[in-house]
Amino acid sequence: MALITDEQKALFHSQGYVIVSGFYDLEGEIYPVLEGIHGVIDRVARRHGVPVPESAFRPESFDANYDILLKADRAYAGEVYDLVKQIPAFLRLICNQRAEDLFREIRGACMPGIGAASYGIRIDNPNEDKFRSHWHQEFMFQPQSIDGIVFWTPLLPITPDLGPVIVLPKSHADGLCVYARTANYADKQGAYQIGIHDEDRVVGKHQQIAPLTQPGDLLLMDFLTIHSSGVNRSHRARWSVQNRFFNFDDAVGYKIGWKPSVTVGTRVEDVFPDHFVDASQGLN
Repeated sequence: MALITDEQKALFHSQGYVIVSGFYDLEGEIYPVLEGIHGVIDRVARRHGVPVPESAFRPESFDANYDILLKADRAYAGEVYDLVKQIPAFLRLICNQRAEDLFREIRGACMPGIGAASYGIRIDNPNEDKFRSHWHQEFMFQPQSIDGIVFWTPLLPITPDLGPVIVLPKSHADGLCVYARTANYADKQGAYQIGIHDEDRVVGKHQQIAPLTQPGDLLLMDFLTIHSSGVNRSHRARWSVQNRFFNFDDAVGYKIGWKPSVTVGTRVEDVFPDHFVDASQGLN
């Protein structure tokens, strides 16, 4: 049985993205992740002696007390960020057989892979822009195969003030952008210091959409589709799951050796020298 319709598949190929509503089962796949997050928050609070109200797990308030940890010490919130990636229910979700089958439905007969350090649970804190993902294509930061796909699903209902993912439809058709490490992003860390060269011009060519999604919905994006995190101006952290499938049979990935994520040390300037300019040329 097909996991997406022919119309959805055609939309993905033409637009570079598609939303599959209700792909994940809430009670069987999403709620166990939420319960794990709730448990991690509780244990980190106890470990550091942060007094928090006792709260039974409820899906709609799974992150109760996270804001108390964040206000007490941002490092405690960072500890939660690192630990939630180790929740078994989360690992089962990203290794879901249906997700792997969906990748094959879209890419055809191939050998799928999940890149090292290519998956996680993002926590976008309110009014904190330092770690917000600016405009980028996934392939520049996850150089495993050029025909990879981002699997993104929210863990709470996404409203405009939470800052939904912003997608540029059809931008994948332009190919891999030129990038630079620039002073514009010098206050950011690691991969966040890399940006699209002449960003305003590149982004300005395309329409922008910001889909409002629900837990269980799956947003799929081509590895070349330009997108960015929205700006969270709410009073609650935005929680979402990201996973990236790549294709071992892709010719580009085969040539470069299916490199791991930038976050584990890959220098994409060395992998893609023809797609980098000197930082002094900056971004517009």
